[in-house]
Amino acid sequence: MQHIAATIDERISAVVTALETRLLGEVDATSLTRGIYSTDASNYRVVPEIVVFPQCVADVLYTLQVATEYAMSLTARGAGTSCAGNSIGPGIVLDFSRHLNKVLSIDPVNRTAVVQPGVVLAELQRQAAEHGLRFGPDPSTANRCTLGGMLGNNACGPHGLSYGRCADNVESLTWLTGTGEVIETAAGSTSVASVAGLEELISANLAVLRTEFGRFDRQISGFSLEQLLPENGRNLAAALVGTEGTCGLLLQATVKLVPLATEPALVVLGYPDMATAADDVPALLPHKPLALEGLDAELVQTIVRRKGTGSVPALPAGGGWLMIEIDGTDATDALRRAEALVADCSALDHVIHPAGPQARRLWQIRADGAGLAGRTADGEQAWPGWEDSAVPPEHLGPYLRELKALLASHGLSGLAYGHFGDGCIHLRIDFPLQNRNQTMRTFMAEAAALAASYGGSLSGEHGDGRARSELLPVMYSSDALDLMRQFKGLLDPHNIFNPGVVVDPAPLDADLRRPQAHAMAATDGFAFAADDGNITNAVHRCVGVGKCRAQSTVSTDFMCPSYRATADEKDSTRGRARVLQEMLNGGVVTLGWSSPQVHEALDLCLSCKACANDCPTGIDMATFKSEALHRTYQGKRRPWTHYTLGRLPQWLRYLGPFGPMLNWLGNIGPVRKLMMFAIGADTRRGLPQLPAKPARWIHKNRTDGGQLGQHQVVLWLDSFTDALGPGLVPDALEVLAAADCDVELAEPGACCGLTLISTGQLTAAKKKLAATLDVLYPHAAAGKPILGLEPSCIATLRSDLTELLPQDPRASVVAAGVRTLAEFLTEIGWQPPRSDAALLVQPHCHHYAVMGYEADQQLLTAMGCDVEYSKGCCGLAGNFGMERGHYDISVTVGEQGILGKIDQHPERAVLADGFSCRTQIQDLRQVSGRHLVQLLAQALREQPKHVEDPPTAARSVK
Repeated sequence: MQHIAATIDERISAVVTALETRLLGEVDATSLTRGIYSTDASNYRVVPEIVVFPQCVADVLYTLQVATEYAMSLTARGAGTSCAGNSIGPGIVLDFSRHLNKVLSIDPVNRTAVVQPGVVLAELQRQAAEHGLRFGPDPSTANRCTLGGMLGNNACGPHGLSYGRCADNVESLTWLTGTGEVIETAAGSTSVASVAGLEELISANLAVLRTEFGRFDRQISGFSLEQLLPENGRNLAAALVGTEGTCGLLLQATVKLVPLATEPALVVLGYPDMATAADDVPALLPHKPLALEGLDAELVQTIVRRKGTGSVPALPAGGGWLMIEIDGTDATDALRRAEALVADCSALDHVIHPAGPQARRLWQIRADGAGLAGRTADGEQAWPGWEDSAVPPEHLGPYLRELKALLASHGLSGLAYGHFGDGCIHLRIDFPLQNRNQTMRTFMAEAAALAASYGGSLSGEHGDGRARSELLPVMYSSDALDLMRQFKGLLDPHNIFNPGVVVDPAPLDADLRRPQAHAMAATDGFAFAADDGNITNAVHRCVGVGKCRAQSTVSTDFMCPSYRATADEKDSTRGRARVLQEMLNGGVVTLGWSSPQVHEALDLCLSCKACANDCPTGIDMATFKSEALHRTYQGKRRPWTHYTLGRLPQWLRYLGPFGPMLNWLGNIGPVRKLMMFAIGADTRRGLPQLPAKPARWIHKNRTDGGQLGQHQVVLWLDSFTDALGPGLVPDALEVLAAADCDVELAEPGACCGLTLISTGQLTAAKKKLAATLDVLYPHAAAGKPILGLEPSCIATLRSDLTELLPQDPRASVVAAGVRTLAEFLTEIGWQPPRSDAALLVQPHCHHYAVMGYEADQQLLTAMGCDVEYSKGCCGLAGNFGMERGHYDISVTVGEQGILGKIDQHPERAVLADGFSCRTQIQDLRQVSGRHLVQLLAQALREQPKHVEDPPTAARSVK
């Protein structure tokens, strides 16, 4: 897809021309891409002139040559997960993640791996695990962060306690200096001698190197120049780790690997508060845990409020916890060592989990901390800046108490957690950045002084970047700062690489992104109630943690299907959020909601809503896409598919009597293509088969009389079930009868307006929903559960209904009363029939995102089914995969998910509740997927019959 053209000056044009002439990789100077790459996971916004995606080392070398010729800066970037603004810059940004992203080799004997800078850590871990090995450092962003970025920041992660920092896990680096020279760096005098003047610099500064650098393990701020000391092996490779792209470019790395832990146990200790938990850390370190993490009660409560009580495993009593992973020779030995550790602690309470699901769920809470802590306990937006300070562990308790008092003195708060075993604290703070005041600057200066007073570091993991470099004089002398300046000068004499970071830094409050955004209130579209009707705040929920960039091979999440298909940042949830933020900034994207950049970024969004569940910040890109379409086309001529596919339920009601004839015509190839072309659909698509009669005709005024059931329920026939899947209704009635239900069919015509919402026809959707409330509210108000069969329609009433009709008190009542069949059956404790079916299950994206799939899993487990789950979107996603221009992406998404699974497991029957999912599977694999009610009904019919069994017909259908 061609990006939007941008007007650029002659200098930039000359650089672009020079690069495009020689590079194998892509060169992009469009306003769309420049806006997306203007920020990372930090508070900062610096718009680059050009973004380059090098395909080989020669591309990197030539880009440096051109940049030097035109005096343009170079900033290296991996996944863009830098919290301190380490990976943004004004000249050329080099994105290594698109092409230079391979594990080149693994040597299991010597326990090393050779990697390119753009390889994702989880991919290295996956390949190393085949040899029983892993890379030691493991930040929580492991499923998307790159090795180049980790080495740039000297990353650590929870297991930094046992395996050290990245600097401790590097064998050698292939390094490009600012003079264009490629050097091989490792430990020893040879590497030091390869940089002219470095030997003399070390010899002249031995006292500073020994007293100010490397004072404790998590001293990440500044450069790790202590690695150059003779007693540390004169290790230039390790010294370059953590230089944040300011001293050259990494071309290739040889890293050390360590054996995988066998079956480590997880100990969770409960304390009155987090500071008291920190006081206990020194007593626990002699047990040599693999990881020792701190977790605060407010963070746990935030998760519970957002995802429900079942989202967090049982924790011991307390208001602060230590999560401690401890290894052994086997699972039994690990549990023995865990008990020994507990005997030495001062905790109020404890639990011990063996390796397994419970332990993984707790670690996932910790892994999602960066996003979950993006909101305070009161729901306010929280920002990085002072997010990873560190002090020696023996000072951690007192430091936490003083830090809490300092926050309170400025009227600030945040959710803290961190690597307590290393003395590192993660904390995002509700700085009032939208008000352009001095609170952040004042607090940061005082917090830096506090950390330094304990012998600590401004950064214990993420580096200094634009957030903390200005504060380095608080913890380093002028001699040490000058030494770092000279070191950079030897390797980057022209100051090409990442200027303004560490050396000669920019002010910490320069280039802040949030103050540049214009305020925008919700109007007649979505209410954005969770953000107090403030669209600017809603868009800035995205703080850039980049979980949407996780690769499908290493992620259990559903998001973001289009990014996985294209590997283009503009197609990630974060990339789209960045474009919307740029729209509010008005600098690069200048035409508001109708800007071409906005619509190009949103075009491949499948509106699957997975980001609303999987993104720790809870940003919902489907809502923004709908809002953008609404505001762009309100009162104007719309794209043709909005009138055809966007109003599909209306057309289905009109076409109902002509179903058999349309099916016959659809079997004639040229006629089918003409029909698909006429509605704006891709002609490679098939036409869904229309039934002879819609469900509302079949079951109109139906009543079977009989004894009333114990449970009074209402069965709502959504537009898709009514017009395209009426065969589901008898099965649903049979299942509900078996569950002792008195079933009443809702009046026809209650439509959720899903296709109107997905195409941004929000005015019409509101009218449709208001009419639906007229039908469903009396039932909900009477306390009768409203059961639906189409997941996307149920999800619409559970989520979009209250956002579109916030002033209608009936909306919340109906939203609370709507259930999936599985939710209702598990709520009443119904015991389903047994089945030995081998199933391949495709959860609908909206089902997964809005309702959750746990109830369905419980039913399938109770039935005894052999289940393999597919993760991710089917690729059709309602009208998305039908529209011209989306077919290829739709197929790719499907191949990466359910279609690929079908190829791997052809013997399994496919279970897919979503009509779109079943359509995609039938269209592209000629496999008929079944709905859960069909599976249940079949199992009921196949179970052994007894004389005393009740009849299976519905007891009362009104």
